[in-house]
Amino acid sequence: MNRRQHFALATLAGIGLLAFSLALPRAKAQSAAAQSPTVQLQGSAPSSAPAATDASKLPVPIDEIIRRFAQHESEFKLARDNYTYTQDVLVEDVAPNQGEYRLTSDIIFTPSGKRYEQVTYAPQSTLQDFYLSPEDMKDLENIQPFVLTTEDLPKYNVEYVDTEKADELTTYVLRVAPKTIEKNQRYFQGTVWVDDHDFAVVKTDGKAVPEVKDQRFPRFVTYRENIEGAFWFPTYTHADDVLHFKDNDVHMRMTVRYKNYKRFGSSIRLGQAKTLEGVPTAPQPQPQPQPQPPQK
Repeated sequence: MNRRQHFALATLAGIGLLAFSLALPRAKAQSAAAQSPTVQLQGSAPSSAPAATDASKLPVPIDEIIRRFAQHESEFKLARDNYTYTQDVLVEDVAPNQGEYRLTSDIIFTPSGKRYEQVTYAPQSTLQDFYLSPEDMKDLENIQPFVLTTEDLPKYNVEYVDTEKADELTTYVLRVAPKTIEKNQRYFQGTVWVDDHDFAVVKTDGKAVPEVKDQRFPRFVTYRENIEGAFWFPTYTHADDVLHFKDNDVHMRMTVRYKNYKRFGSSIRLGQAKTLEGVPTAPQPQPQPQPQPPQK
């Protein structure tokens, strides 16, 4: 029987440990051969990385841009914590074998105002080439929908790269990397696009770091939509990557949709949202069966 690789990919908190055994056999992985310039550890950009452009001609000093967008992220985090929404996770094992992992859950509140996660759809996983891990759960909760608040800013190096047009928006492109790696902590490393008007993050592209033991983490991109006021909420995350292990390579895909955002206490769906080009439109939700989570 072929040994199976252990692949690190995010799943929802509290479910992964129930659905997957961490004691299952796994092969030791080797470092990926070629990595994106935006996801090198410790922010040491290789020769192929785009050089940062001169920030002296910006209308706002770069230090002030960073301060404002981090402050905006802190305000956004507080706002998002007062919203309910639905989260759909699809992890696909593309090759060498085929399988998938699906999970749908609602982030809701009790009548007393306590926020919690309610799983509504969790069929048995058919993944064959990899399993999920505790790091995966942390990543789906905090890294794929990455929010860089004022409180977390001292943990990161942030470098201005360029100014780009994104549809109707003018955005500041910033390279982000952790200053140091602390034990049992998860970090984002990659690129963020910040709206030059509201200083809101509208897109992120990168991966979770560090790689832990024999695990490998895919590069992903997360898009946000302007749901209310100046706040842009994560609505779509996608990864399509080949992970390089010692025995063979594993091709995987991941899609996470965050939808049906509603402010707590409101039964009215929010109005029309602005979207960035390239973000697939989510299909209308259909009624789903509600089986019990898979047992070990």
